[in-house]
Amino acid sequence: MEINTLELTQQLIARRSVTPDDAGCIDTLIAILEPLGFKCEKISANGVDNLWARRGTQAPLVCFAGHTDVVPTGPIEHWMNDPFTPAIKDGVLYGRGASDMKSSLAAFVAAIAGFVKEHPNHAGSIAVLFTSDEEGPAVDGTVRVVEALARRGESPDYCIVGEPTSVSKLGDMIKNGRRGSLSANLVVKGVQGHVAYPHLAKNPIHDIAAAIAEMAQTEWDRGNEYFPPTTWQISNFNAGTGANNVIPGTAHIKFNFRFATASTVESLQTRVIGILDKHGVPYDIEWRYDGRPYLTKKGDLVDAVARAIKKVTGIDTELSTTGGTSDGRFIADICPQVVEFGPTNATIHKINECIRLEELETLPKIYQQILVNLLVR
Repeated sequence: MEINTLELTQQLIARRSVTPDDAGCIDTLIAILEPLGFKCEKISANGVDNLWARRGTQAPLVCFAGHTDVVPTGPIEHWMNDPFTPAIKDGVLYGRGASDMKSSLAAFVAAIAGFVKEHPNHAGSIAVLFTSDEEGPAVDGTVRVVEALARRGESPDYCIVGEPTSVSKLGDMIKNGRRGSLSANLVVKGVQGHVAYPHLAKNPIHDIAAAIAEMAQTEWDRGNEYFPPTTWQISNFNAGTGANNVIPGTAHIKFNFRFATASTVESLQTRVIGILDKHGVPYDIEWRYDGRPYLTKKGDLVDAVARAIKKVTGIDTELSTTGGTSDGRFIADICPQVVEFGPTNATIHKINECIRLEELETLPKIYQQILVNLLVR
């Protein structure tokens, strides 16, 4: 079976799979995978469709992971065409999900089909893990599949996540880890009053100001060989009634850490609380742990991906741990080596999201060569 990556990408784009609606994408992919010898298993939870499909029973197990869901389109009238009607213009394919990440899913399947045709009795096993809950809350997607696999003692040895990691050219960057994300809702407690009688009130903005200044200047860690230093940023600050003569009674602050493996959730929380207490701030705080950091050091998988990119494109790829979170953070719980690699990311989540046709031709070749590097000796 030969798969046309462009045609399959177009089929997937045409399905309006806005989180968490899979819109039939997984069924489309199952129809291709089953004839290739995959045992396909839907693992669904709370309206979210997930797919675990495996070919073979032996180690090593190489897994391709990705998501069928896409972010909302924004104002459709601002698009050059309907976001779910794939359109080609000047060698570029337009549509929601073109680069994030229906092209990767199509390239995965095309690569697998090509590999199986050339190596029908290959060593090891191949699997795919697809979800429709990556762009949203990400609570009933990949994490549910990982939990199911962990319960039965099934785990990949290597995983390639098809996130769009390339910057200027396909293959110029891969992610061998991601920073963790820790958020907090901080409520600073004051006493509302008239601005002309400040002695009868307590201004929470004034109370928190010195602590904010210290946290903004704090060096939380220095990072390490793979990660930049941890960052702390306020994303929202709200206080007051809207009037200019009322001292607010509370201040509500949301902040986020993007942290390296040089720090832990506990160490960051302890230091924040220490700064607040040092400045005598009256507060309540609620923490939300969005994802732990993960790291795949240089080894079998990083080498296999880098060599595949070099062979197909001639590019010496760059390792990076920058950017936001991905489902790689969940897969890393059961898989010792996880790498993210996919199309260029200049238009992801944007109006007129797109991918160059030449990328669609090259991407499955790289994925197929990764399989060769890992499973053919």
